[in-house]
Amino acid sequence: MHEKCGVVGISLEDRDAARPLYYSLYALQHRGQESAGIVTHDGFQQYSHVEMGLVGDAFDPGDLEALNGSNGIGHVRYPTAGSVNACCAQPFSVSFKSGSLGLSHNGNLVNADEIGDELADLGHAFTSDGDTEVIAHDLARNLLEEDLVRAVKRTMNRIHGSYSLTIMHDETVLGVRDPEGNRPLCIGELEDGYVLASESAAIDTLDGELIRDVKPGELVVLHADGTGYDTYQLVEPENTAHCFFEHVYFARPDSTIDENLVYEVRRELGRKLWEESGVESDVVLPVPDSGRAFASGYAEAAQDDGSDIEFAEGLMKNRYVGRTFIMPTQDERERAVRLKLNPIKSTIEGKRVTIIDDSIVRGTTSTQLIQLLKDAGAEEVHVRIGAPPIVAPCYMGIDMASRDELIAGNQSVDEIRDEIEADSLSYLSIDAIAETLETSRTDLCLGCVTGEYPYDIEGEETDREVARPEIGTPSSPADD
Repeated sequence: MHEKCGVVGISLEDRDAARPLYYSLYALQHRGQESAGIVTHDGFQQYSHVEMGLVGDAFDPGDLEALNGSNGIGHVRYPTAGSVNACCAQPFSVSFKSGSLGLSHNGNLVNADEIGDELADLGHAFTSDGDTEVIAHDLARNLLEEDLVRAVKRTMNRIHGSYSLTIMHDETVLGVRDPEGNRPLCIGELEDGYVLASESAAIDTLDGELIRDVKPGELVVLHADGTGYDTYQLVEPENTAHCFFEHVYFARPDSTIDENLVYEVRRELGRKLWEESGVESDVVLPVPDSGRAFASGYAEAAQDDGSDIEFAEGLMKNRYVGRTFIMPTQDERERAVRLKLNPIKSTIEGKRVTIIDDSIVRGTTSTQLIQLLKDAGAEEVHVRIGAPPIVAPCYMGIDMASRDELIAGNQSVDEIRDEIEADSLSYLSIDAIAETLETSRTDLCLGCVTGEYPYDIEGEETDREVARPEIGTPSSPADD
């Protein structure tokens, strides 16, 4: 699995927003590494710089100096809809009769093609195949007929899927979270302004203070002079559909999402993993980096129960091997785990080992990792996973394998255990996730672990009463 995207929006009193946006994107770099961009406005005109690559590669000092204005939005992208090229990089910018518009999107629409086809028939020309441009064109069209708040509501009534948006209409920055709250978005206060961001870690980076999460279905409009903000609850959801994988894997451990510190959530999930499926062993090892908090909580719960299990860092990660590493032969691909992880033999040799990870997707890495530990002298290797088995793909903005590629898509836990050659294997239950997040299963998006989704997706089952908007007929004016 790969991260989704990260969005940010800032309005300041009397200094340029470019550098704070740049620092915020660095804090959100884990959410996307394919492209980075910033759009600003100085009250007279819009400025934009969007490039492929990491934040540090996409901008130089001259680029930031050229981004004038105390209001702006930013984006880091990992593509889940649209091509991997500059035309789909964000923020997406358009100029139209009612001014300029910039838009950053985290999430994925499931009816973008329908809306795009309708807009194309009306004469809109598209430059990309991404769903973000569809949102931008639809909003621009509505802004010709409505004020800002009503135009946003009108677009929200038409788009179906997951989205957290930071938008800039001329110098006004706003944030929108989809009615199910699938993707995270929060608001924070700075010494001289306000910030909207996918995660609170970006606010921390700017020495700001987290105010709260943006509510599902809520619009937040920052004052262009940086002195405050207004909020509008445009949609009142009956149930939410928060993505539980934000807490399990995607978000930074130091971020607070939906009022939960991610690090503490993962530690508690680790404790519940011991309660549900603890196994006696000599040492528990995290698979770095996402397994660390789980393993810490797992070991602590085991020790509280009187176990002598030890928490140890037995796998060292090479942080300079990423997705771009070239592995031209199958043998090299199969051995790639040895380039990324190196065992500490003194921690492993002659011991019963439990390894903790956040998920198993295809199973290839788990198989290689278990063999690596056995080669290092482990007597037994037990695997514990801090999430339920992934049995179905994600349509909401996570780049995940297809059903045919998912190891849990058509195999039992015992069959997976045999395939990866573990001595035992257990996953965390869905109920443990809901209990830890102090929420109901009906308020979570569990599509990837149940095969039932909170959105109307063609060919898939739903877990609630839901229907996508009808597209192709004239839209009615938004309600007050």
